[in-house]
Amino acid sequence: MRTRIKEFRARYDLTQEELAKKVGVRRETIVFLEKGKYNPSLKLAYDISKILHSRIEEVFLFD
Repeated sequence: MRTRIKEFRARYDLTQEELAKKVGVRRETIVFLEKGKYNPSLKLAYDISKILHSRIEEVFLFD
């Protein structure tokens, strides 16, 4: 799975650390998500999308 988290973070001027704190995970989790090495739970995907003011399918690209 690919993500557009980095792109959306830049749009809202959020660091990986800031996004991680807002959704209650470690920064490393955001790093792994951005690299496509981790598939989030539905709740985490929802929380990230909500913080980034987007729909899940806009942030997470299911190939």
